[in-house]
Amino acid sequence: MRKTFLFLILSLSCSCVKEVNPVIINSDKTYLSGDGVFILNEGNFKSGNGSLSFFSYDSLKVYNHVFLNINQRPLGDIPYSMGFHANKAYILVNNSGKIEVTDRNYLKSVATINKIVSPRYISFISDSKGYVTSLYSDSIAIVDLLSNSVSGYINIKKTSESIVTVYTTSYVANWAGGNKVMVINAATDQVTDSISVGSEPESMVVDKNETLWVLCNGGWKRENYAELIGISTRTNKIERRLTFPSLSDSPTCLQIDGKGATLYYLLNGVRKMAIEEQSLPSLSIIPELDHTFYKLGINPANDEIFVTDVVDYVRKGKILRYSKGGALISEMETDIIPGTLCFKVKPDNTSE
Repeated sequence: MRKTFLFLILSLSCSCVKEVNPVIINSDKTYLSGDGVFILNEGNFKSGNGSLSFFSYDSLKVYNHVFLNINQRPLGDIPYSMGFHANKAYILVNNSGKIEVTDRNYLKSVATINKIVSPRYISFISDSKGYVTSLYSDSIAIVDLLSNSVSGYINIKKTSESIVTVYTTSYVANWAGGNKVMVINAATDQVTDSISVGSEPESMVVDKNETLWVLCNGGWKRENYAELIGISTRTNKIERRLTFPSLSDSPTCLQIDGKGATLYYLLNGVRKMAIEEQSLPSLSIIPELDHTFYKLGINPANDEIFVTDVVDYVRKGKILRYSKGGALISEMETDIIPGTLCFKVKPDNTSE
């Protein structure tokens, strides 16, 4: 059985800064051709100062403002998530309502897909079609990957966040105020089912057994307990339901390792559990300490753990790199509000 795991994380934003013309630190673009991690820096809301950083495994350095460096124009307002398909990269810029399409290796702009309401995540259905979720629209946008345009919509009657596709079925989380996962037949672009889960399903991953794991944060008012729910993608039935012990618990950023066997999420630090576990971990493998952890990512090739630190949401943030055992390897400066992490690794490191 072939399994492909796509590792993305998300982000948010606030405040304002004075930096308008950031310094370009490197004129040699070859650092982008190797393996590494893209960091989507959201910048400050409505300031249009979002940016893209890249951690290179070749040099073990972080390069900031890489999109601006390559294309000589700003990325936009709140770059939120990023995905790879074939030889292209797709950068979803939330508050600018667009997707920047670039070359995968050198980030040179290919096209811009405009007029998408608050794009959050993209799932690639085929070589010609992608689904894009939205924070403010009650529809999923269908994107034509060949013409780089919006070709249609799927009305799911609720705003959407995380999206995962298993074979010809897409699962979409109703995040803001929602409590369902919508099921879409990706061959017909029709909603076929919905699965009731916990309050505000925030992030989702699929494990090696094709179980869909849904992390529900309990809602921003903390009126409901957060839950981690396992759903069979064969039957669309809930098989596991783990409830967090306190109403104050608000876990985020569910991730999975490259083998599809170990789950990670943020809650007062980084927590980790095997997919077979019948209870939630009570302790963090990486404590938050004096950091402000925001987003999390697991390198699918070597299980290294990356966490973004937004500091105070105004100054430049950091990316923290840890071994799979939780030992700090390095701490590097990024730009303002580092959020989603997207791992750029060789295809044979992300499939089995």
